[in-house]
Amino acid sequence: MSRLVMKFGGTSVADLDRIRRVARHVKREVDAGHEVAVVVSAMAGETNKLVKLCREASLMHDAREYDAVVASGEQVTAGLLAIVLQSIGVDARSWLGWQIPLRTDAAHGVARIADIDSRTLLERMSRQQVAVVAGFQGVAPDNRIATLGRGGSDTSAVALAAALGAERCDIYTDVDGVYTTDPRIVSGARRLPKIAFEEMLEMASLGAKVLQVRSVELAMVHGVRTFVRSSFDDPEAPQVGEGNLPIGTLICDEDEIVEKQLVTGIAYSRDEAKVTLRRVEDRPGVAATIFGALADQAINVDMIVQNISEDGRTTDITFTVTTTDFDRALALIEGMRPGVAMEMVSGSSDVAKVSVIGIGMRSHAGVAAEAFKALAARGINIQLITTSEIKISILIDAAYTELAVRTLHSIYELDKT
Repeated sequence: MSRLVMKFGGTSVADLDRIRRVARHVKREVDAGHEVAVVVSAMAGETNKLVKLCREASLMHDAREYDAVVASGEQVTAGLLAIVLQSIGVDARSWLGWQIPLRTDAAHGVARIADIDSRTLLERMSRQQVAVVAGFQGVAPDNRIATLGRGGSDTSAVALAAALGAERCDIYTDVDGVYTTDPRIVSGARRLPKIAFEEMLEMASLGAKVLQVRSVELAMVHGVRTFVRSSFDDPEAPQVGEGNLPIGTLICDEDEIVEKQLVTGIAYSRDEAKVTLRRVEDRPGVAATIFGALADQAINVDMIVQNISEDGRTTDITFTVTTTDFDRALALIEGMRPGVAMEMVSGSSDVAKVSVIGIGMRSHAGVAAEAFKALAARGINIQLITTSEIKISILIDAAYTELAVRTLHSIYELDKT
């Protein structure tokens, strides 16, 4: 008898009708003989309402009380799903993070999971009782509710699957898998039957919104085979697809993928802004001062390029931040002028990042050259480039985002099976 964790996001539990559909998905797995734990998010839009209430109450609210408020959405969903499951003959019980307990660190609002005591859940599941767990939440060292950050229910589900020794973790969402790129931009985008953990981690961090980045990190570290599936499929319809696997996308170890594609997918992000520092004094410690100050203000820096002048006395530094951090980053850099000599600071938020991802790139040369040539042929200028072993990211004018995505998807023939 295998053990499963099933996770349902906010759109999947948006109202009672959808919760009833979720219950039928759960019942199908129970009837198949599986031991099942279910992790649920708050109903669609509910967390946003709760966050807004906290901000209206006080802009400088206590993070511990903020967590107490915003975690309540998942509590409602967990209780409702347990009630619906009981009404269709499935033994079920709801669990909050502190009841398991799922222990976190002390970083309220963005807590990280430290430990899960799964003994009670395992005992209940062995008796065929479904555990319906409120995602997104745990208990901090001060014994108060702590939340895991937006999208944290994905992380809850993967961590719980690891703690329970589950055969797999099924993430049900409003799409039926991971695609080679955004189908809204490229009509020929294909659903991937399998994708390696590393590729999914890159895609999630580079703009794909299917899974939270931390959940993919956890899955990779603990080897949790994860499926992305659609909650809108008919629960009573056949659930087996290619390779005798559920219909969707399997996120797994690279060794499970027999035929490795050169390029697996194209990701993009419009949530980008560029900051450039011109003729910065070139001396040891300047970069550490600049980026240390940004880190102290929790401003995450992504792409970084530095160019040294001919005389070796000055340097130009360009980096990217999220659009929400753009104004803060500019103000912070301007405020550093007395201690760091520089000629000028400029920036632009009218940029986008497009990335080419694939584990097959490790053993093939010329992937970057092919991309740059194709983009140049279409008049798309590249402002910044960063690479890793399995990805190439470029920064371009935002107006060319869709053209760049379609171009790269086409040249790597991702629309072909």
